[in-house]
Amino acid sequence: MSAVVDLPGVTEESWQEEAYRRGWGDGLPLVAPTPARVAAALAALHGIDLELGPLPPSGLVPTRESFAANAVMAGCRPADLPVVLAAVRALQAPEYNLHGVLATTHPCAPMVVVNGPVRAELGINSGGNCLGQGTRANAVIGRAVQLVATHVGGARPGVMDRATQGGPAKYTFCFGENEEESPFPPFSVRRGFAPGQSVVTVAATEGPHNVNDHGGTTAEDLLLTIAGTMAQPGSNNVYVKGPHFLVLGPEHAATFARDGWTADAVRDALWERARIPVSRVSEANQRQFEDWGVVPDGDAYTVSTGPEMLHVLVAGGAGKHSAWIPSFGATAAVSRAVPSRPVDRA
Repeated sequence: MSAVVDLPGVTEESWQEEAYRRGWGDGLPLVAPTPARVAAALAALHGIDLELGPLPPSGLVPTRESFAANAVMAGCRPADLPVVLAAVRALQAPEYNLHGVLATTHPCAPMVVVNGPVRAELGINSGGNCLGQGTRANAVIGRAVQLVATHVGGARPGVMDRATQGGPAKYTFCFGENEEESPFPPFSVRRGFAPGQSVVTVAATEGPHNVNDHGGTTAEDLLLTIAGTMAQPGSNNVYVKGPHFLVLGPEHAATFARDGWTADAVRDALWERARIPVSRVSEANQRQFEDWGVVPDGDAYTVSTGPEMLHVLVAGGAGKHSAWIPSFGATAAVSRAVPSRPVDRA
């Protein structure tokens, strides 16, 4: 029977009930953070500075031990920790607005997008069902980010996390970009990182909204369907604005590329076409939008403030599906390089 870190008398056999009694976790079983497991996780961070400050709303600064213990509880392997660290660093960027994200009634969660060779190294799924279940790396990395925010940041459901309904993405939301089947430069490269660099991008988003277009055979066909999916009067991106994401399935992406469209051209066209007619917004909400400084562009509302707020990437497997992922609005897409251990030249 292995003892659990800093909990005298608690064994792996009694760990689950003790953790639940203390209000820890996300409702799913947690891996017991035994000294041996935490030590192995810490070894993966040897030579890497956490570079983490206080996490709101608690204001606590994650220690190396607390960070590693949360990753262990999520089920992470030691090799997963640098990706988790890059994601938590991104959460701490002021523009991400972690305090607002953790305390809102909106059902947002940290979406973690991974680019670069670390996807293959860790087995991060960027193909079929990459937004769903079944891949360990996707599941545990996204879960670890959420547990750090919950346990260290203090955003416990019903206490500081005030989500009206929440959503499944609050358990975990992590996937890789399918760079191998994308006709466009990698998302991370378009954000200024070097080709071949491992990068994590995080934003506070809802879960994916499916875009089903099996009949469309041209880019123009797909744009009509995608724009219609995005034009939702109940989205925060209409009045709070902020970033949103279009995750094209490879088959839809291939159609755009065949017709001569770049990722930026898709983005720009959707900015012009995804409009919500004023007639679809109640007068009460029109007044509220105006209080927020949001007025129609002619006879329709826009989705966010400009084309640069829509981030286009490619993920998934076979099938004519894509996904639009709206955000909390009062957040930003933040990218950080995955840290690597310094080379020992001794």
